[in-house]
Amino acid sequence: MDFTFTEEQQAAVEAAKAVFSGVAPDGVPSPALTPGAVADDFDRPLWQALGRSDLLSLVLDPRHGGAGLDPIALCLVLRESARVLARVPLLETGAAALALRRYAPAELCDDLLPLVGRGELVLTVASNGRTGHDGAELAVDAVPDGSHGEQGADGAGWTLDGVQTAVPWAQSADLLVVPARIGSGRTVLALVPPLHDGVTLADQVSTSGERYAEVRLDGVRLADRDVLTAGGAWEWLHDLLVTGTCALALGLGEGVLGMTGEYTGKREQFGHPVATFQAVAVQAADRYIDLRAMEATLWQAAWRLSVHQGSTATTGALPVAADVAVAKIWASEGVRRVVQTAQHLHGGFGADVDYPLHRYHAWAKQLELSLGPAAAHEEALGDLLAAHPLG
Repeated sequence: MDFTFTEEQQAAVEAAKAVFSGVAPDGVPSPALTPGAVADDFDRPLWQALGRSDLLSLVLDPRHGGAGLDPIALCLVLRESARVLARVPLLETGAAALALRRYAPAELCDDLLPLVGRGELVLTVASNGRTGHDGAELAVDAVPDGSHGEQGADGAGWTLDGVQTAVPWAQSADLLVVPARIGSGRTVLALVPPLHDGVTLADQVSTSGERYAEVRLDGVRLADRDVLTAGGAWEWLHDLLVTGTCALALGLGEGVLGMTGEYTGKREQFGHPVATFQAVAVQAADRYIDLRAMEATLWQAAWRLSVHQGSTATTGALPVAADVAVAKIWASEGVRRVVQTAQHLHGGFGADVDYPLHRYHAWAKQLELSLGPAAAHEEALGDLLAAHPLG
């Protein structure tokens, strides 16, 4: 495999750096200083700037106004966004748009994706946060109206019932992508407007202070066109969300290590910068190694998602989901170690709420646990190894 980024991907990084250069991490609302949710909405001016810079349309087909790029490009932009704690639903909207591009009918793509690229349609995913693909773990059921298998009779549609918790940006999104199990054990993706009849949102607050929601679906009726029944759609979307979370963790970790290096290079003890002390240098080096491992495993997972249609496709003994699990294990453990070391090396200054490090710490904890902590992905990886023995 070749991890050299293409000219188009590198151009996306430069465009992202330009847009995010105007975001100040110390201006991000602090969960330590704000009771309840830090804000009712995401950063709309920044979202509009992303749209004007064509960063919201990177992964869309050219016929929908996009550049036709892949999950690697999305992860590159996510990495830049996390360096400055950008409060935008870039992961959820980008991942859902890519899933629509791959699995939705052309007519539905024509209706929705141009709006996504212009920043006029915000998507989020009502994932249950677990690691597996098994539809039995999902908390929403979808029942076809009629008796014609997995399609409604004569286009009669579907009915959804269930609850999903900790859904990001649900109150701000225009469309919820809800994975739901059906009688055959497969999983479909339902496109649900948050203001639809039968949908109730209850406020929740994440570790980073962002406003989440418990989404309750009570007899929600949808047309056939609003339910994607293509095989593998949920599995691929789930793996993309996990991989995107790893990209966010990497960008955040790199930002924190940069802050730590700058601080320890200026802070003096006994007439010398503390960065020159062996104990400090060794800890910083260990965290650098963590970040390089996070980076290597991230691009492995993103590359395999980019070249394969489904998460169960293999190029060797293990499915793509194994690479995704490895990336999330490193991301969860690595980002935790990076912020903990940063707090330690900053001393009391790291706990100062006028300094942005505590915001990074809260975001890192949220990313560590999002879509499953390291232990859950280790268990999932063990199951994959048992099912696909090496050698």
